[in-house]
This record gives sequence, C-alpha cells and structure tokens, in this order.
Amino acid sequence: MAGEVLSQEEVENLLNIMSMGGEKKNAAPKPDPKPKKSAFSSGNLPAWGHEKITPYDFKRPERVGKEQMKALQTLHEGFGRKFAAGLSAMLRTIVEVKLTSVDQLTYSEFIFSLDNPTCFNLLRAEPLEGNLILDINPSVLYPMIDRMLGGGREPSLTTRRPLTEIELRLVSRITNLFLNEMKHAWENVLELDLKVIQVESNPQLIQIVPPNEVVVLVCFEVALIEVRGIINLCIPYNAIERISGKLASNSWVTYGRRQATPQSIEKISKSIRNMLVELKVKLGHTKIALNDLMQLRVGDVICTQKNVNTPLLVSVEGIPKYWAKPGAYKGYTAIQIEDIIEDPTEIIAQE
Repeated sequence: MAGEVLSQEEVENLLNIMSMGGEKKNAAPKPDPKPKKSAFSSGNLPAWGHEKITPYDFKRPERVGKEQMKALQTLHEGFGRKFAAGLSAMLRTIVEVKLTSVDQLTYSEFIFSLDNPTCFNLLRAEPLEGNLILDINPSVLYPMIDRMLGGGREPSLTTRRPLTEIELRLVSRITNLFLNEMKHAWENVLELDLKVIQVESNPQLIQIVPPNEVVVLVCFEVALIEVRGIINLCIPYNAIERISGKLASNSWVTYGRRQATPQSIEKISKSIRNMLVELKVKLGHTKIALNDLMQLRVGDVICTQKNVNTPLLVSVEGIPKYWAKPGAYKGYTAIQIEDIIEDPTEIIAQE
C-alpha cells in the first residue's frame, strides 16, 4: 500500500471532499422517479403512528364535554316537541319546532351572527350563575304576532324595526311559554326559576360575558305556515360549569315522565299476566357424610331435621315470596299458600 501512488483524478476528488467539509462521504443516492407527497401539502394534519391528530383552535376552545353536549341535545329535542304543541295551541295553527344544532362558540361570534334589530331577551335562570339569552328572529316573530292579532294564513311582510310596546306585551306570551316548557325540560337536572329581566332590539348593547368566553348555542327552527325562522338559546359556559356533572345520560332520559295512573298500571299488568315464571318449593334440607352419599341406593330414605308441620318456603324466580303447606289436590301433589313474605331479605339472610 505504501508504494501506491494516487492518480491526479483521485487527488482532485479528495480535495473536493475536504472543501465540502467531509459531507459527501458516499455516493449520492439515486433520485426517486416518483417524489413522495408531503404530508402537509394537502393541508391535512399527518397521523403519527396509529394516533389520530385532532385540530385544536385556541380561539374556540371546546370546554363542554361530549357527554354534556349530547345530554343538552337530547334534552332540548324533547323540549322542542313540547314547545311546538303549546305554540300551536296559542296561535291556532300548526307550528313545527325542530332542534337544528347545539354548538360551542365564543360570545362575540354569537352576537355578530344575529340580526339587528331583533328580539333579544336577557334571562335570569336561578340557581344558575350569570344570565342566559333568548333570541327570536324577526322573520318568524312578526308572523306570530300577526296570528295572535287575528291575521290570516297569508304570510305577512317582515318589517325591520324594533318592537312596539303592544308587540312586546304579545311577545311576552311566547317567551313565557318558552320558559315554562324549558323549566319542565330541565326539572330532572335542576329546578330552574326562569324570568325575563330585559328586552333589547340591538344585541350588541348587552354583554353578559367577555367576547372570547365560550357559550353553548342551542338553535331551533320554527316553521309557521309558509315562514321559517330561528330561535336561539345562548347558555354561557360559566352558567353550567358547576352542574356539568348532572348533565349525564341518566339526567335527561327521564324527560316527560308522568306519574303512574291506575289505567297505565292495569295496562302493564295485562301485558305481563301471561308471562311464565319459575316457582320452587323447598321441602327441607339436611347434612350427610360424603361416604353415606356415595352409598345411597334406590329406595333409601333420607331423614331431614324439618318438622312435618313446619311451612314450606316458596320462591318465585329465586326470591322468597310465600309460606305454604304440602298436600294433594285431585290426585296431584300440591301446596297451599298460607302466608305472604313481606321482606324477602330476612329469609335470604337466614339461608
């Protein structure tokens, strides 16, 4: 090796490598004829490994959990049906109320999405903290007022102006109906005392929370004759923060439950009378040695410690229900019920 002499080409290659800082140690890899597409080129977030990356917007933080949002959605779906029935009776026409969305957004986004003028009601909902907002869009509010004043089925033109004093008195009947049905909808979660404390036409004049505060917006679509409009219920997060634990599935599934009536009890009783249940009679029990048990043959007699006059225990589906005595009836082995067991737990504890 010592006698080998480098050629001029090899010397130039070594000098080039030294001038590049030694970065080029190996031959350059062959270029890929099909360059890989960048994970960020399409605007989609990459998935690292098997984990799914969820985008998060710091301007619109989601502070209400999915379970609470689902509870609010189901709760207000039932409310919408009740409110539609009451509104139809008040206006003497068919009114449809459908829950369209339950979303989280900032208070400023909610305010700037409203019309001006509008019917902007500031609500007090004790014992919830802060205030709630009920906004009724003029596109559906004025046809309601027209119906209450004896108008026909022809849709009236929507007027962009604040409500008059007489119209405010008429609208109060609608808002009171809304609050009454909302109170019934929430009664399984919390007993609310709802009332309107202020009515404004310009929504930007009232600020109940900071502009960047998160609110839950419940939107209803109201269909009256040939007119459709939106009713918005704005619930600030700080109002429901302390009761978020109560907004669970077991809180809202009981919405609309009624007290049992004799008619409903009789109807349910008829439907279950023909069902088959397992009934067992315990004749007695005793203890026997394993050796004696292995020597038992057909015809052997096993003596128990139970007196012949002691009543027998009758169980239905494994639950002690009656005391009975043995006997025969029309050639069949039978029992006669003598007493009803009021507290089965005492019998189970003795067993």
